Amino acid sequence: MTRKVRVRYAPSPTGPQHIGGIRTALYNYLFAKKHGGDFILRIEDTDQGRYVPGTEEYLIDAIKWCGFDFDEGVHVGGPHAPYRQSERKAIYKQYADQLIASGNAYYSFDSNEAVDAKRKEAEQNKKNWQYDASTRGEMVNSLTLSPAEVDQKLKEDAPFAIRFKIPADEEVVVNDLIRGRVVVHSKQLDDKVLFKSDGMPTYHLANIVDDHLMEISHVIRGEEWLPSAPLHVLLYRALGWENTMPEFAHLPLLLKPDGNGKLSKRDGDRLGFPVFPLNWTDPKTGEFSSGYKEAGYFPDAFLNLLAFLGWNPGTEQEIFSMEEMIQAFSLEKVSKSGAKFSLDKARWFNQQYLQKKSAKEILSLVQLPANNLSEAQLEKVVELLKPRCVFAKDMISVGAYFFAAPTEYDAKTVEKKWKDNSAQIVKDVAELFEAAPVFKAALLETSFKGYMEEKQLGFGAAMPPLRLVLSGAGEGPHLFDIAEILGKEECLKRMKSGIENIEKISLPKN
Repeated sequence: MTRKVRVRYAPSPTGPQHIGGIRTALYNYLFAKKHGGDFILRIEDTDQGRYVPGTEEYLIDAIKWCGFDFDEGVHVGGPHAPYRQSERKAIYKQYADQLIASGNAYYSFDSNEAVDAKRKEAEQNKKNWQYDASTRGEMVNSLTLSPAEVDQKLKEDAPFAIRFKIPADEEVVVNDLIRGRVVVHSKQLDDKVLFKSDGMPTYHLANIVDDHLMEISHVIRGEEWLPSAPLHVLLYRALGWENTMPEFAHLPLLLKPDGNGKLSKRDGDRLGFPVFPLNWTDPKTGEFSSGYKEAGYFPDAFLNLLAFLGWNPGTEQEIFSMEEMIQAFSLEKVSKSGAKFSLDKARWFNQQYLQKKSAKEILSLVQLPANNLSEAQLEKVVELLKPRCVFAKDMISVGAYFFAAPTEYDAKTVEKKWKDNSAQIVKDVAELFEAAPVFKAALLETSFKGYMEEKQLGFGAAMPPLRLVLSGAGEGPHLFDIAEILGKEECLKRMKSGIENIEKISLPKN
């Protein structure tokens, strides 16, 4: 019988979700839906000292903004509840005891100070020290103490940790769906703490137990967890679960735009782009971090951006609906090497989605300045401005002249294009505009071209001054479309004031 695909996203509630985490969640979701499986949210909060209030809710809100959700989890429940590890504490002790009983784990009574002293002593001799097969015999643990001494310490409630007993001399194989066969020698692994006397498991034990009990079929997670994979393989074997062990896939890192190191919040602050999906204010420090949603990105564009940070469908297609993404996605097409973040590409994706939206949709997303334009005129404004905008909010700045007459004029265009005859050209065109029986773009353009032919003027001499007085800009959408939307009265008013204002600021002509 084929095993049902069940994947999980299992973050720690220690702060807002970095876009790398959201990408991991997306890849898990795509994989699950491609194979008719389940997508589960589990909160791994065994380290209560690092807990940050609000981060669990932040994650759920972020995923929902992206446009997908979990089949099971802390907010929706499910057959394997509870989905918060702090509420599953009673489950883990029996498995720690099982490992002790089978000889795969042992009690360690060493204080943190004693372990630190060993480490510092090794550093002084320019050596590395870890609690492992070569050093465990020097320490205070159930391998070096007699059974009676161990029992006495446990009766006295002496602080302890249960450590996993790494095999002394073995090659551990991890079969990774992205990286292939990864082999690590057990001498490189330390005897990780699995359980503490305070009753809380560490990540490693809780993670393995929960994945087994929740019937997880595939563990798809970031590359930073690859060093833990050999330990996890050994734990599955020690617990007798090797035959139902999930398959592993370790995703590539998200890199800085220059490719030099992992992308961090500081990189976003330094280079001016968000590294979180939503705005976040740290409840402990008050530190603010910006998000893609509030920066004006569309969820679909954000998802396309994330999908391509490490995955390539092998085709020319770059814009995918969620359903298309699900159908095209496969772990075989995920890269082993790190993926460089590109702000230009992020903006490009958003621009593509902006172009697809109707004028009505865009108008519902942006609060334009007070103006006298009708709904139909505003829709025309949006259609004209769309190709020049990355975000819906750009309409306000890019098309400012639609909502108010210019008070400033592009200095470079004034300097280069406002000539001795420019004022007269604008006055002549104003007469044409005033005489126009119907103030429509096509008619205005025909009249203007006839005027240029009559005066033997080129577009370079006649068009820039006219654009300057109407919009204050040196470039923009089709000028006569602008004129039609502004209307005859407003155009004539701007032409008159524009001549006066520009003549005051323009440099003397030779």
